[in-house]
Amino acid sequence: MAFCSACGQEIGTASFCPKCGASQGSSAAPAAAVSAASPTAGLDENVAGLLCYILSWVSGLIFLLIDKRPFVKFHAAQSIAMSICVFALYFVLAIFMGLLHVVHLGFLAFMLYPLLVLALFVLWIFVMYKAYQHEKFKLPIIGNLVEGMVK
Repeated sequence: MAFCSACGQEIGTASFCPKCGASQGSSAAPAAAVSAASPTAGLDENVAGLLCYILSWVSGLIFLLIDKRPFVKFHAAQSIAMSICVFALYFVLAIFMGLLHVVHLGFLAFMLYPLLVLALFVLWIFVMYKAYQHEKFKLPIIGNLVEGMVK
């Protein structure tokens, strides 16, 4: 897999980068130069995108700092933002469950919590699947914010 020597975009066998238009000369030399400089050169973009979600914000932060490919940076930033939103949701849910216990509706809280955990687990698996399929799936609210930040 060859990458542009100027911007890091995948170019395949093209002699000019489709993103920045830089001349690549011989396609073998720039690919070797870029892959030697990148710490994640052995990983395909889709695998790196999937790994951004594995350890929540921790793996997202690692990939955001070390990988310069736009696809991977997007998924790393979205992983961090998703983790922050899940933390905020759990905080609000804890307050809500406490209020339900005060008004003697604690059984409702015990029914809602497993459903939320299951929904978040399905979302986590879904975004990893989309990243592995090399799709830039944006979550409803945070996806657009993240896309604007990583550009």
